[in-house]
Amino acid sequence: MIGSLTHVDPRADARAGMQRFLDEVPAGTIVVAGHFDADGLSGVATLVRALRAAGRAAEPVIVGKTETPWDASFAERLRALEPAGLIVTDLGTRGEAVLAGVPTLIVDHHRPTGTPPNAVTLSGHGLDPDPTSALIAWWAAAALGAQDNLQWLAALGLIGDMAPEDGFPELAEAQKRWGKTALRDATSLVNAPRRTGKADASPALRLLLESDGPKVISKGDSADAQALVAAKAEVREAVEAARRVAPRVVGDVALILFASPCQIHPLIAQQWRGRLKDKVVIAANAGFRPGWVHFAARSASGRDLLAFLAEHRPDGADGRYGNGHAQATGGALPVPLWNRFVSGLGFPDTMLSEEIGSG
Repeated sequence: MIGSLTHVDPRADARAGMQRFLDEVPAGTIVVAGHFDADGLSGVATLVRALRAAGRAAEPVIVGKTETPWDASFAERLRALEPAGLIVTDLGTRGEAVLAGVPTLIVDHHRPTGTPPNAVTLSGHGLDPDPTSALIAWWAAAALGAQDNLQWLAALGLIGDMAPEDGFPELAEAQKRWGKTALRDATSLVNAPRRTGKADASPALRLLLESDGPKVISKGDSADAQALVAAKAEVREAVEAARRVAPRVVGDVALILFASPCQIHPLIAQQWRGRLKDKVVIAANAGFRPGWVHFAARSASGRDLLAFLAEHRPDGADGRYGNGHAQATGGALPVPLWNRFVSGLGFPDTMLSEEIGSG
C-alpha cells in the first residue's frame, strides 16, 4: 500500500502520506467522505476543518443508511461536487477505486480486502494498539499545521471505537484538557443518529464541524444538539425491546434474531458477548432494510470472527459481508442468502420469508 503506516513512527507516516496526497491536488475542492459513526464523523470533521483552516476548499460527504462508498449512488453524489481530490475515511479499504480518475487518500483502520489503485493509503490495521480512523486523520492533518484545537475530535473516535484507554497519549491529553465525562457523553450522542430509523447523522456532523469542544454537544441546547438527544432516546427504546429476545444456541454459536428499523444489532451483540463468553454471538436485524438481514458478530473468546465468517460465507455474498475487525465484524445479506447462511450454521428454524424479510 502506498503510504501505509509503520510501527516505527505511524504519526510521521500519516503526515507524509497526507503531504504526498496534497502534492497531487494542488488546487480545487477536496471532498472528504466518511462513515456516519463517531469515528468516521470525527475523522471527516478533522480533515475538513484542517483543510479549510489551511485555505483549501473542502466539502464533507457521509454515507447514508445501507449505503457503501462503492455504490453508484454514492459516486454520483461525489462527482456532483466536482472533486479535484478525494479523502475516504473509516469506510474500509478495497481493491476498487471509490471514484476512478480522482486522486484519493484512504484513511482507515479496518482489515483491508484489497489495495485500491493509485491511492495513498494510510492503514492502521496491524498496528498495536490499533489507531482509529479519526486518530489517523488527526495525525495526517498535522501536515497542514498544528491541530491541537482538534485533538478532542480524535478522542471521540478513540472512545467511539473502544480503543484502549492507555493505548494513546492523545486520548489522555484530550481528557485532561476537555474532560473525560464530556468526551464520553459527546461520543454517545454523536453515535446516536446513525442508529435511528432515518439514520440522519447530519446534525452530528454539523456540530463536529462548528464546535470548539465536546460540551457544545453534551450540554448544548441548539436544535442540532437536541436532535442528538432525541436520537439517543429512540435508540435506547429500540435496544430495550431487542434485549428481551432470547438467544438461540447451537454449538458454539448464539443467534439473536429480531426486527427493528434502528441499527442496534451491534449493540445487542456486544451486550450478549459478555454473557455468552464462549460463543460467537450473532445479533441479526430483519427489520433494518426490506428484503435484507443486517447482522453483527462479536465474541469474548478471542476467536477470529473474520475467519469464522469467511468459513461460513454463503455463495453470492458481496462486499457487505464479513468486513471490519477480527473481534468486531458482521455484514448484510439478502434474505435468500441469509437463509442459506443460518441453515449452514445449524439454525434452519430462523429462515425468513423472502417476500417480507421477516419471520
